[in-house]
Amino acid sequence: MRALLLSCAYYFFLLSGYYVLRPIRDEMAVASGVRNLPWLFTGTLILMLLVHPPFAALVSKLPRTRFISYTYRFFIGNLLIFFALLKLMPESANIWIGRAFYWWVSVFNLFVVSIFWAFMADMFRSEQGKRMFGFIALGGTLGAIVGAATTASLAEPLGPVHLIPISVVLLELAVQCVRRLSALSTMEARWLPEESGPRVAGLPEAEPARGYGVREAERAAEQPIGGGVLAGIAGVIRSPYLLGICGYMLLFTIAATFLYFQQAEIIDRTFTDRAVRTAFFAKIDLAVNVLAIFTQAFLTGRLIKWLGVALTLTLLPVVCVIGFSSLGFAPLLAVLFVFQTLRRAGNYAVARPTREVLYTVVSREEKYKAKNLIDTFVYRGGDQIGAWSYALMGWLGLSMSAIAFVATPICGVWLVMGYWLGRRQALLAAREGAPDEIAARPAAAVP
Repeated sequence: MRALLLSCAYYFFLLSGYYVLRPIRDEMAVASGVRNLPWLFTGTLILMLLVHPPFAALVSKLPRTRFISYTYRFFIGNLLIFFALLKLMPESANIWIGRAFYWWVSVFNLFVVSIFWAFMADMFRSEQGKRMFGFIALGGTLGAIVGAATTASLAEPLGPVHLIPISVVLLELAVQCVRRLSALSTMEARWLPEESGPRVAGLPEAEPARGYGVREAERAAEQPIGGGVLAGIAGVIRSPYLLGICGYMLLFTIAATFLYFQQAEIIDRTFTDRAVRTAFFAKIDLAVNVLAIFTQAFLTGRLIKWLGVALTLTLLPVVCVIGFSSLGFAPLLAVLFVFQTLRRAGNYAVARPTREVLYTVVSREEKYKAKNLIDTFVYRGGDQIGAWSYALMGWLGLSMSAIAFVATPICGVWLVMGYWLGRRQALLAAREGAPDEIAARPAAAVP
């Protein structure tokens, strides 16, 4: 229970810090010009390529508590630099600072959330994840509501730049939760006798658990993971399962990018005042998270239990098929608001926790390296495909409605991919036969 509540608090501070920044980032993207969005996406991908190798090196050489803390504090330092630039530089430089801020936040949000869920998949086993990840995500939704409400209420009276220090404080609180979680898991491991630990996944089935219990598993969890900087890439290439997750992520991101561009176009032609636009983005975030909190509190765990991982992974693609079809017939602000709210709430409340269960059956190195590669580079690669495809279709003369209809069958393929992944996860979890214990595994070798 203490680990569960600390995990909720960790995600609460993490997402509240991000959601203070998200409306500021989105407004800066619109202010930079909707026609420049594909280039913003390209810059994000390049920056992602530069950041991933140093992160993989940290994962190889440092214990998880240290590399997570170092990564978060690196981003905190960057935030303070942006705050100083926005305060001290002349207003004429704000467009380029805003573009750099957009690139940075787009990298930041994927890294910090990917690290969070990798940590959760490392601490909890598959069956625990099915029960608990929805509740843990609830902590993030509460944080997102607090962050979005903070920006929605203070952006106009204080100005967006003055909200950045609030995000800095929240991210430091997330770092403290990481440290407490690691200390708690180590303390609980000491309370258990050596013989009481379960069989650790990765040991031969016939090998007895005696002498390799929770304490050894925890010690192994806090040791450097090792391996090469490019191990994440190699792990993805040799695993059909991880390649399937890559495909699922690509299709998810392409659909999300199409909708993001349509949102930018509709809002750009509806609102002219920058502060009003920032507040409107924050209100969308607020609506998304109010809906998500109800779903996470009462439905997510039950949906995964009743439907299984496979069918639950298909729910968000179904929403997108219906939503893009609706936008095709009526590309209006009201339709956009409803579709974007349902899509993002469905992602945060149902699809994301279910997707993270997929990683509970892979090795620790794959959790941190391959998962980070998928959550960052592959994700932003999907952004690129979606952004430039959208620009190409616009250049060819397709209207917003026509592009929405193009997105509909893409979501259909995404639906099929989600169902296959869920079935594969169930098979790997059954093979692993991991007991329901909160013991980190030193190796979860998956065929």
